[in-house]
Amino acid sequence: MNKNVNKLVGTLAIDLGSTTTVVAFQAENTSSIKLLDLGPINRTAGEIPSLVWKSNDKIPCFLFGQAIHQLPQEQKIAPNLISDFKRWIGAPKDKVPKNFVLTPQEAGELLIKEIWERLPTEIEIKKLVLSAPVETYREYRQWIHDACIDLKVKEIALVDEPTAAAIGANQPGGSKILVVDIGGSTIDMSMVQLEGGEGQSEPIAQLIRFNGEDLEGKSHQVFRGAKVLGKAGLRLGGRDFDRWILKHLYPDIIQNDLLLDTAEKLKCRLSDIKITDTQKLTETVSLNQDSNDFINLKLTKLEFENLLKQKGLFNSLSKLLERTLARGRSKGCDLEDLTGVVLVGGGSRIPVLKEWLLNQLGRKKLITPPPIEAVVTGALKLTPGVMIRDILSKGTALRFWDQKSNQHLWHPLFLPGQPWPTTKPLELLISPSKQNQTEIELKLADQNTDELQEVIYIDGIPTIKSLERSSIQKISPWKITPLIIQLDPPGEKGKDCLKLKFSIDSLCQLTIEVIDIRSESKIVEKIIGLIN
Repeated sequence: MNKNVNKLVGTLAIDLGSTTTVVAFQAENTSSIKLLDLGPINRTAGEIPSLVWKSNDKIPCFLFGQAIHQLPQEQKIAPNLISDFKRWIGAPKDKVPKNFVLTPQEAGELLIKEIWERLPTEIEIKKLVLSAPVETYREYRQWIHDACIDLKVKEIALVDEPTAAAIGANQPGGSKILVVDIGGSTIDMSMVQLEGGEGQSEPIAQLIRFNGEDLEGKSHQVFRGAKVLGKAGLRLGGRDFDRWILKHLYPDIIQNDLLLDTAEKLKCRLSDIKITDTQKLTETVSLNQDSNDFINLKLTKLEFENLLKQKGLFNSLSKLLERTLARGRSKGCDLEDLTGVVLVGGGSRIPVLKEWLLNQLGRKKLITPPPIEAVVTGALKLTPGVMIRDILSKGTALRFWDQKSNQHLWHPLFLPGQPWPTTKPLELLISPSKQNQTEIELKLADQNTDELQEVIYIDGIPTIKSLERSSIQKISPWKITPLIIQLDPPGEKGKDCLKLKFSIDSLCQLTIEVIDIRSESKIVEKIIGLIN
């Protein structure tokens, strides 16, 4: 008998989180979404602690998620226990902690593949959709491609987390939503407009293969997209709140995952709306199972809220909100145009954060879908086909020779906040900088013009740092080999010879077409790299 006859074919969604990874499945032609039970690695159905443990054996063994709790307490520590790794995927290498036996990318890939191996035998995955943070979307996207390249699945898609959250909140077509996602390692704000409403058709999703090919048989469809009008993010989240609690209560203690997990338990209890402001709660942790060496973490809700204020959390939230709303206004959407505010992520359970949003946004209705699975639910809703016409979080610039100043300068191509995919190419005319020039080098860079704050680590504790206006503009040259355009015949100094056409495709890849205007012939047409 054919064992595949009774298999459910459908889409798998994985929302890799800093503290919790959520896994859900949706069968074809059904609207129901199921959180998957993956045996010993999940805490509850669909919720897996984002933990990886590696032994020191010559042939190492690995444990994942909830299964790590079977280990003796003294083994559940770094460097063998790797946690909080998602925040560092795509981050600059010089900022990534080096106190683990695996890199963040290795840990994330191992967890995804472990999830894949533990999928129930009665389902067959036709499509895989994963979520990605806003701040490191380009680098994260490349990592996802590499990590999933060996998985036996026909189609792979990537959606950004705030957009998926808006759709996961079941908002009707035509809605303009502000999404606030307070995760374990990042805080993202995004103003999203859903297509539809007023008698128009609801959004249709467009699934994009990560290798750059469109869906088979779907290219003839007319797509409507969910548009991100404005967004901003900060590399700070719930795990940092745990660090602040520990540092506040025990300034000199060496922080580890056991202590941070205990601080997280205290934080979750303090987030219960039934707890009074002055009621002191206690979480006790044993530092050594063979002795009575233990410590007590004691805190009231009011002390916790004051700690968040002292660390500058609400000041940072105000800056993120200001930047997001400013970008939205540039697209014709003001605060009064919003139909609601969607609050998701584990940090959304903290009452003072909800109160802050209500105070900032006044009468706007706060929409609170299930905070943990909202993103994965939205990701599944996107896979039948929402084409996200997103906006760039970074700008891109081209280096050129300025004859007046006699030096190389940077010319902006695409600016932060510009929508993509582009609807028409950006055209530039360029000329040689010297007589009889035989080639022209095209060098690109990221251009960030509005990064107002960043999170730095002082003795391992996250600290919010505001940036001076004079340091706002930042040029970061791409690390790829510059594109060399051969000139045949050689070019004349100061005389236009090439037309460059730059576009951004549906995978946020920067493409270029080079035309020699002297002969009206196309020289080059290629994908240069990911732009966002």
